[in-house]
Amino acid sequence: MRFNTLGPMEVLHNGQYFTPTAPKARNTLALLLSRVNEVVEIPALIDELWSDNPPRSAVTTTQTYIYQLRKMLGRALGPEAARPVLVTRAPGYRLQIDEELIDARIFERLAREGKRLLVAGRPEEASHRLQQALDLWRGPALSDVTTGRVLEAHVVQLEEMQLDALQLRIQADMELGRHRELLPELRSLVAAHPLNEWLHAQLITCLKHCGRRGEALQAYQALRRVLDEELGLQPSLPLQRLQQYVLSEAVDERAPHPPMRATA
Repeated sequence: MRFNTLGPMEVLHNGQYFTPTAPKARNTLALLLSRVNEVVEIPALIDELWSDNPPRSAVTTTQTYIYQLRKMLGRALGPEAARPVLVTRAPGYRLQIDEELIDARIFERLAREGKRLLVAGRPEEASHRLQQALDLWRGPALSDVTTGRVLEAHVVQLEEMQLDALQLRIQADMELGRHRELLPELRSLVAAHPLNEWLHAQLITCLKHCGRRGEALQAYQALRRVLDEELGLQPSLPLQRLQQYVLSEAVDERAPHPPMRATA
């Protein structure tokens, strides 16, 4: 069985889809998946489903959604095999499955492995492993789930991890000298994340290494304007040093860069 949350929710088994169709049943499953193998308290489920306006029947209605999910698991796995998967454990419910059945958990593992490979000085393997992690994303996480407070925070966390993995993969590719190949992707990324200085720095560095110093300086000036207009700030000191590097004749792989966790 496979549970996919990095995009629209999908529940698959042997090539068949068993994804819940009821919106709140999907929401319930998403919360259980986000805390897999942990007890999710009934009040937490109610808060996720109805926020500050739960109906009087919230507890029994939540039990109905759990029943629907158990029926779904039974159709997919068979009644006996499904019985220990979604269990009642005071003060709530626990989804008991191998974490490798959830695409988000596979993504997290691959991203961690990729980071370790990069730190170990193995950029080729790191780039491949990190791209494997990124390829699991089919769109915005839980894009067909109306998220409440807890799941919204979970989605934000997943998106932060996605950006981290992407930046690490770019760092690996930079170490491999893939400057020209990175240019189209970096142009798209700085448009999507206009305040992320780290991404701008990679674009500027790639342009410099491709012999396009004029475009590199234009990219720096574009960042300077955005920071000034949006935040009233100037580029960070590492970016200013990078501008001086672009103006110089040097071609040094160790160009100055801002920290990776720059403003997104």
